[in-house]
This record gives sequence, structure tokens and C-alpha cells, in this order.
Amino acid sequence: MLGASGAVAGVLGAYFILSPHSKIKTLVPFLGFFTFVTLPASFMLGYWFVLQVLSGAVSLPFSDGTGGVAFWAHVGGFLTGVVFAKLFRPEDKLV
Repeated sequence: MLGASGAVAGVLGAYFILSPHSKIKTLVPFLGFFTFVTLPASFMLGYWFVLQVLSGAVSLPFSDGTGGVAFWAHVGGFLTGVVFAKLFRPEDKLV
């Protein structure tokens, strides 16, 4: 069974492969204030993926054997999106 968050993570994984040079505007805290910063989408998606893996790994010992299921669904969905995007991307989009 695939949940909505795993499916969205799959879309993020496909975006990571199909639009590697895209930029996104992100709201970030800086010295007590918030500011907008333009960052590469690949950086933000990589950061998000690492957070999911770390959060899943940290939650394992604290949840009676069921911990981190959502985090691992995100990881699996993201990796599935990466694989499918590589398999089915148009030839003219190869980078």
C-alpha cells in the first residue's frame, strides 16, 4: 500500500532527476529574521532526503518496532521516483 506522502515523495524524486538545474525560492531563518533565498532544487531535495533517512534511523529504537514507518515510506517513494524517472525520461531530456 502506498500512502499520499510516499507518492508525493516519488514525485519529488522524479523532479530531482528531470529538473536538476531548477532553482526554488525558499524562506529561511537568518539571525532571528526570515528571508527568501534562491537555492538549487537538487540541494533542497537532497537535504530533505537526508533528513528523512536520519529521522527514520533515529526513530527505530524508540518506537516499539514500528517507528519511522512514514520516514521510510518517504525514502522508498523518493527512490522509486528516481528509478522510474531514469527509466522513462524522454531521450532528448538526457543530461
